[in-house]
Amino acid sequence: MKIFPVTILCLILIISPIKIFADTALDVYMNDFYSKSSQATQILKEIEKTLKEGSRKKVCSMQREAARLGLLANKSLLKAFEIEGAQPPISAIQASQQRWESILNEC
Repeated sequence: MKIFPVTILCLILIISPIKIFADTALDVYMNDFYSKSSQATQILKEIEKTLKEGSRKKVCSMQREAARLGLLANKSLLKAFEIEGAQPPISAIQASQQRWESILNEC
């Protein structure tokens, strides 16, 4: 008779989640960085494809959106380094920042 309650207890412990994996602030900013960078890169690839097809339709608006996402990605990356207490690669981030600003201002 005592085996039944012990078995139920074991099943509950196995089935129920033992640990909830919550995103830390660092994870949130890093995920945001990767997501926005990926979106910006994808938009730039779409622009390239559009231009190769001979169309300039919506290119400027797409270009501005890619640049906006790229600049936001840089901010998230800087915030992640700040949270981590690590020194960010300033020269690489500044180069990226200048590249996105250049793309933003070209239209």
